[in-house]
Order: sequence, then C-alpha cells, then structure tokens
Amino acid sequence: MAAVAVNGAKLGTASQAYLESRAVSDTKVLISDLCRQFYNLGWVSGTGGSITIKVHDDSVPKPQQLVVMSPSGVQKERMLPEDMYVLSPNGSVLSTPSPKPYPHKPPKCSDCGPLFMKAYEMRNAGAVIHSHGIESCLVTMINPLAKEFRITHMEMIKGIKGHGYYDELVVPIIENTAYEYELTESLAKAIEAYPKTTAVLVRNHGIYIWGDSWISAKTQAECYHYLFDAAIKLNHLGLDPSTPIHGPIQNVKGVLGSGIHRNISVKAGTAASDNKSGPSQRCIVLDIEGTTSPISFVTDVLFPYARDNVGRHLSATYDTAETQDDIKLLRSQVQDDLEKGVVGSVPIPLDDVGKEEVIAALVANVESMIKADRKITALKQLQGHIWRTGYEKNELEGVVFEDVPEALKKWHDSGIKVYIYSSGSRLAQRLIFGNSNYGDLREYLSGFFDTTVGNKRESSSYAEIVQSVGVDKPSQVLFVTDVFQEAVAAKQAGLEVIVSIRPGNGPLPENHGFKTINSFAEI
Repeated sequence: MAAVAVNGAKLGTASQAYLESRAVSDTKVLISDLCRQFYNLGWVSGTGGSITIKVHDDSVPKPQQLVVMSPSGVQKERMLPEDMYVLSPNGSVLSTPSPKPYPHKPPKCSDCGPLFMKAYEMRNAGAVIHSHGIESCLVTMINPLAKEFRITHMEMIKGIKGHGYYDELVVPIIENTAYEYELTESLAKAIEAYPKTTAVLVRNHGIYIWGDSWISAKTQAECYHYLFDAAIKLNHLGLDPSTPIHGPIQNVKGVLGSGIHRNISVKAGTAASDNKSGPSQRCIVLDIEGTTSPISFVTDVLFPYARDNVGRHLSATYDTAETQDDIKLLRSQVQDDLEKGVVGSVPIPLDDVGKEEVIAALVANVESMIKADRKITALKQLQGHIWRTGYEKNELEGVVFEDVPEALKKWHDSGIKVYIYSSGSRLAQRLIFGNSNYGDLREYLSGFFDTTVGNKRESSSYAEIVQSVGVDKPSQVLFVTDVFQEAVAAKQAGLEVIVSIRPGNGPLPENHGFKTINSFAEI
C-alpha cells in the first residue's frame, strides 16, 4: 500500500485512525448526499456518473490530500458513507467498502478513477464530478464534427470560473470509447490544450467538471447543464448560442460557424450563393492603444491616474482580500526583479513592520514599473483595480475614436464576433469600453484577451487566441494593431492583419508589407 504524508506521519497500513477520522467521514457523507441530489437531477441515473472529493485538511497541502470516491455500478441515490473508497493522492486504494449481500454486486472502484486523478494532477482540483446528464450528451450530438462547445452572452456563464457575461465559454469535446478508462489520454490532452477550461465533454456520453472545492465543482456543474440546455433550446428555435445577439443560425456549406449542424432554407428572393458572400473573417481581434483609443489616453490619463492614486488606493483597501492578493502578486514580482537586478526595484518589508512602510515600498515599485511601461500581470491587475475606482467616482472616462462605435455595431449586427487583445488586464479593458465617451460598448464585444494568453509580440499568443474564438483556420481571424512587431507575430500565426494609422502612433518600417487604415470605416 502506498504511503502518504498526513500531519507529518506516514499513511500506510497503520493509518486506520486517520482513515476513520472526522474529516474522512464527513467527506463520505457529503458524497452520499450529493449523489442523491445529482440522481434527482438526472445526472447519475442507471448507476452512471460519479463524484470524487479531496479530504480537506488545513494541515495537508491539497496535492497530498486523500481522495474519497464513489463506487462504480451502484444505485447512486442509495449509497451510504460506508460504500465509499478512500484513495491516496496517487490513486492507490487505501480503504475498500465491505461487500453487501445479493442482489448487490461486489464493490468496485469507479471506472472514472484515472480520469478523476488527471484533473487532480493537472489542475490541482479539490473535487471532480462526472455527469451523464442528458443535456451534456445532446449538446455534443448537434454537430458530430464539432470539437468544441461554444456559447456567449448568457448570465449563467458568470458561474464558470474565470468567465463573465460578455465572455465566450469554450468547452472541448473528446470522442467516447467503449471503456471509461480509455478516455484518460484524450481527456489529459484536452486539459492541456485548453488551460482555461474547467470541464471536458465526452461525445454521446457526458461531462467531467472540476473545481477548487466541492462547492465550486457543484456550482459550475449546475451552470454547465443550464447552458447546455439553453444551447439545445436555442438551436431548436434556429438561434445561434455562440453569437452575442443569439440571432438566426447562418448556414455555411451545411456546417454552421457556431459548430451546430443545421439546414436552414434561404429567404425568398435571395440566391443560395448569397450565403457565401459574407466577409472572409468570422472574427476581428482589436488592439486598444493606438487602434481603438488614442495612445495619449493611456499615457497621459490612465497611467498618471494609477501612479498618482496607488498610495491612496492601497491605504483605503489594504485589508480587503482583493488588495491582499494584489500585494501578494507584487511581492512575488519584486522579489524576482531584485534577484535579476531590475533597476528601480526596492525590497518590500513584511507586514509586521507596519502598513505604512509596506505601502511606501509598494508605491515606489509601482511607480518604477509604470515609468518603464512594464507589461506584467502584477502591475496590470493593480492598475485595473485603481482605474475601476476612478470610473466609479466619475474621475475617469474611457476614450475611443469616433469611428469605433459605429464599426463595432456594424460588425456585431452582421454576426462577426469582435474581441479585444491588449496588454492591459481584462478588467481594465472592460472598464474602457463599458465607460466610454460613447457609452457602454461592451454589448458589441464577444470577449477580452490579455497577456495571460501570452506576450503580444509572440506568434504563439495568437495561435492560442485562434483556439479560443471558434474558427476553422487562423485566416478567418482579422487582427488590427498599431504595433509592427505585433502585426508580424499575428501574421506568422496565420491571421489576417491590418495596421492602424492613428494620430500619435509611432512610425512603421519602410516596406512593412501590411495593409493600413486610418479608420475602422475602411474595414
């Protein structure tokens, strides 16, 4: 039997006391209760589906926590706590339930076990749910060729970790196999290929969903099933769940852009060939600075506001979880900067030295980072929170060029999805377009990308975006930017590229080779 460290001791054959502890017992009870609820929802009927939860123990790091797992091939709504398996963090069985008399089958650990362990290993999950809910099956059958499920502009998307109402939710779909354990490799590949996903659909089968805790996994499972049901009903009505306006599905060669296969008759008086006359790009990705907004707005308004208000913001919000998270990120970045000898970095004292001293050091580092125009997450996250306060107090207003609102609306109404890709945080992006000098423009946008997908001057970042926006090939994405190096990187990834020429933008190299525009009206 594998040995596992728990409270400083080795869990092995002599660990019976811990296996019978309150923490393990409570987790078994919780799984029994949840399986009854999931049965009533139709997720685990016919003995299908399963759930596993890590035994929470503050003294044990999550990767080393024990795993409680429901058995396979049993009536899920009738399970009792003593029916559960207990596994070590590496998946070896530490505790097996006792057999029950006929007509019960001998106990068997869930066939989903290897897949559950992949979610624990690759995503540091706290719980994993496997559902056979009919919605999760049908949504994969609408288009048997689709490799992803996509939906946007639905309230319940906010219940999925890392997503908001305006974002596009993308869930990978893998093909089913005769035996569940055979899905392990393809599930692992999907988890690796979609770093933001918290679920993987299995065609004609069901879905695996994970979360940081059982509450997170359960909440997301409920939201996923709701969204699948909504997509099925929208498709039945001839509406496209993957577009912001959920308008009529557009049929292109029999396979829809949303990944939904459907035949829709052409309106009277319209030639069938007209369906193919739309723009070659299905998505447009826009830079902000120098493209949708003047460079001066960022350099002369946003950056100075963040610099001038960082001390006030930190003092006013110091004890909040959000600011403490910002400080944690900054500490890590500054420590790394100090080790690399980055000019302008100063040590940040520990909290016990005093709040004022900590804030003074933070301000010094932030001012240096802003002056150097560094594109780092720690700075961008804090700036976004400072700017949010500025917008809330009406001390800031987002600025976009006058041709931007009309173009966004035109593209939106024609079914073209528009995304933003900026070095600023997604929060900062939403704030600019949600509080612009032309009102709230977010209804015309399908999503926001920041440098968490990669550096804007690296082609791999654009390849990652292509994987997230639901196109068949990179050339169906048009990227508009004012930065030559970004244009080159996007072109290397196969995207169509246009360079924006706006007042205040820097010069381009001679013979740069890109199409240029002075206004979005030219696109």
